[in-house]
Amino acid sequence: MKKTLLLLTAATLLSGCRPTGFRYTLTGHIEGLNDSKKLTEKKREALFPVICEKAVAYAIASVDEKEIDATDILSARMKAMQLAIDALQIPADYALIDGNRDHGASAKITTPHETIVGGDGASLSIAAASVLAKVSRDHYVVEVLDPMYPEYQFARHKGYGTKLHYQMLDQYGPSPVHRMTFLKKWEARR
Repeated sequence: MKKTLLLLTAATLLSGCRPTGFRYTLTGHIEGLNDSKKLTEKKREALFPVICEKAVAYAIASVDEKEIDATDILSARMKAMQLAIDALQIPADYALIDGNRDHGASAKITTPHETIVGGDGASLSIAAASVLAKVSRDHYVVEVLDPMYPEYQFARHKGYGTKLHYQMLDQYGPSPVHRMTFLKKWEARR
């Protein structure tokens, strides 16, 4: 996830998923499930409880801005992904990873796995996990960070690199929850 304060990942086990070439199909179809970036906020919100209900198991894990800044975004992503896989109520014997990398400088996926470029569009399990992660992250920003730091108006931009977010940073400077690596982009534009 680009330009976030907090990195959340999710793991899902959906019944009936099976490989068909490089694409994965689901016997129990979830209507409208797609890459979370291609769905409206309203559609993601509607899909969240459906995914939770239909998933054989799911888990959501996070790493905070300190972890991201101490390592790198890829290592933080891999650590959060492995935490989510490890937290599944039913152990996963195989994982599908969105993208072309399965490790960063200091973290890697240890569960047997394969990477899938464009996985959000090719695998319903990855798409479901991306919806759970994005909705959970946005809720955290709105419900936790916005009340803690109301001057930043997190509820409006959800921590993404929008014009409003940059305006709030210009006005108030960074908060304790901002990623220093994100702030490099903000500082560079000043």
